Amino acid sequence: MEQKKIDRISDLTRISRQRELTDEEKKEREALRQEYRAAFTGSLRAQLENMSIIQPDGTIKKVKENKNKED
Repeated sequence: MEQKKIDRISDLTRISRQRELTDEEKKEREALRQEYRAAFTGSLRAQLENMSIIQPDGTIKKVKENKNKED
């Protein structure tokens, strides 16, 4: 996610502490928050999928292989 969008989320939060946000500002903030969450979880998922777990018996197992079948 672009730093410009993250800064906008912060600006809207700062404004909300000073006054009530307009409906348009509330929708913008919610859309930006959803985009931020999607980017964050995507990044975290990618990091986890590239990790390996060393088992007590010395074998190495990729975390991706342990992925839930629900995804």
